[in-house]
Amino acid sequence: MSENLPAATVRTRVRVPLRFGDGYTVDAEMVTFHGLVDGAEHLAIVLGDPGATPAPLVRLHSECLTGDVFGSARCDCGPQLREAVELIAATGGYLLYLRQEGRGIGLYNKLDAYALQDDGLDTYAANAALGLPEDARDYSAAAQILTALDTERIRLLSNNPDKADQLTALGVDVAERVPTGAHVTDTNLRYLRAKVEHTHHTIALTELAG
Repeated sequence: MSENLPAATVRTRVRVPLRFGDGYTVDAEMVTFHGLVDGAEHLAIVLGDPGATPAPLVRLHSECLTGDVFGSARCDCGPQLREAVELIAATGGYLLYLRQEGRGIGLYNKLDAYALQDDGLDTYAANAALGLPEDARDYSAAAQILTALDTERIRLLSNNPDKADQLTALGVDVAERVPTGAHVTDTNLRYLRAKVEHTHHTIALTELAG
């Protein structure tokens, strides 16, 4: 981990069985932390046996109330979360649930950006029109969490190259970036295209045809 980051420590570990709407269930352990640099209540969710591999599978999942909880079809966050839990449980690793709603701009601002998207702006242009960063997320706390879990080398489950770049700069050894699936709906197609074209997410444009 970067020498500029203070060490975080484990605060609590608690077993939480997970059950999804499609019937999938898995045992998990949720871990909380002291000393995270941004003061947010981020979680590490332990799935399977992370110690079974020298580079456990890790997803940095930014909180999305609309997608994760209410099943919004305007994004792919809920399906990505469901997919990530099963993939990580199968090989052993961690899902870091980061309290970064709306790529770090917050819930109200995200909904304001949705209104602008209804008027024709893409997800990044809508943030800019509100005077907000296109993506305000910083993954320093994620690097602290991985270090607190004695995890220095990972396989990163993500389509977003910025996550890998930030973690690498923070001293995390990203051995591989594993793409997630393309979870396409009629209402999130433009959103997914914007992620590919604007921030070079690794979602094949052929999967977004239609």
